[in-house]
Amino acid sequence: MSPVIVTIVICYLIGLLLVGWFSSSKIESNDDFLVAGRRLGPVLMAGTLAATEIGGGSSMGVVEKAYGNWGLGAVWYVVTMAIAFMVLAFFAPKLRNSLVRTIPEYFRNRYGEAPSFISAIIMILPLIGLTAIQFTASAVVFSTMTGFNYLISVLIIGAVVTGYSVMGGLWSVTLTDFIQMILIVFGMALIIPFALHSGGGWENIASHIPETKFSLTKNIGWGTIISLVIMYTTSFAVGQEAVQRYFAAKDEKAAVKGSLLASLVFILFAFIPAILGLITFALVQQGVVDGSSIMQNGARYALPTLAIQTMPKFLVGILFAGLISATMSSASSDLLGAGSIFSNDIYRVYINKKASDKHTLIMTKLTMCIIGVIGVIVAIMNTQSIIAVLMFSFSLRASGFFMPYVLGHYWKSASWSGAMGSIIVGSSIMVLMEKNIIPDFFEFEPIFTGLISSLIAFVVFTKLFPSKKIEIHNS
Repeated sequence: MSPVIVTIVICYLIGLLLVGWFSSSKIESNDDFLVAGRRLGPVLMAGTLAATEIGGGSSMGVVEKAYGNWGLGAVWYVVTMAIAFMVLAFFAPKLRNSLVRTIPEYFRNRYGEAPSFISAIIMILPLIGLTAIQFTASAVVFSTMTGFNYLISVLIIGAVVTGYSVMGGLWSVTLTDFIQMILIVFGMALIIPFALHSGGGWENIASHIPETKFSLTKNIGWGTIISLVIMYTTSFAVGQEAVQRYFAAKDEKAAVKGSLLASLVFILFAFIPAILGLITFALVQQGVVDGSSIMQNGARYALPTLAIQTMPKFLVGILFAGLISATMSSASSDLLGAGSIFSNDIYRVYINKKASDKHTLIMTKLTMCIIGVIGVIVAIMNTQSIIAVLMFSFSLRASGFFMPYVLGHYWKSASWSGAMGSIIVGSSIMVLMEKNIIPDFFEFEPIFTGLISSLIAFVVFTKLFPSKKIEIHNS
């Protein structure tokens, strides 16, 4: 691999660590670390929201799906995110005004310790898995770029992400996310003109792509599209990595505007990786791009392969920095989310109730280091599809927690029993259906059945065992 490309990306990784070091000077309390002192404006909030969710699945994963079965319909994987954040803009004022640092903290204030503890455990596990998946995607790019083996690449990526996240918390993650968002969009867009030139122009490229691949809906199907909208809306609403940004907004207006601006970024970005997937397919068919590595290692290598074989070395370095940005920004948010929940909702509540703010901050950082190591280990062992793992992790936490979390802001009578029933029934049904342990009689996606079951349980148990004290805390 060219020394130019390697130098660009290594300098970029060092730059991220420097941003983390700079951000550490802004950290004076645990609130500064976890919610950036609640001072995020709409632009910074939009950048960090977009960068957080545009990760391995939304970049390399979409290229993989467009190259494969979904064709142009792969744009829906990102467009549905835009729809989800438009919906969340309506909830944004409630999320901001809850004045908590984590979702389990809201459950503790609203329903009590049992729902909070269960939510903390169930939400940490997917975040560890998501961290590992983003480490995996970053390591794929890094190993392709440098020639280092996959193990070494995972170790390097894990060390850098954990390093700058631990140094500056949400301040560091937000600033690096803003930089990464620019690199993600422009870095991936840069490859399109060079790829088109290599293939003899769009008309020639299009002639090598089956007509069915140009359909926006046929290959992916409306069922999947609707499922993605529901999955993202419900999961982002209860995802610590996303909601933490709403908690950190400086006021209600910033929360709403940030959510809508993030939606616009998703819409603008959505077609870039999908088009790149189609172009890669055509260039392989033409013989312009050597598809042997794609055939050998899988379609997740489609984008790195296309870049190396069609772009100037300097621009390849920028693109690879952008690709690593896409996945590292998501990894840092997942890592921070998991560390925040453990220190704020497990350690400080059950292990050391008298812990000072300074001691809790130290524990947050230590936890993030431990989870970073676990994420690296899981990433080394991972062999599953990027998008498949993301969808399962999103669905797991959404199925049981969306109803008591969102409706709890509006339904004053919602009770402890309703929340517990909703969490247990919704999550269990989704997992059992996902693993084919129980049949799907109505041919619904597991997340649909999980959400419906969760809602029914929430209403029934609340009516049967109403709250003795009707109150909505901090809402």
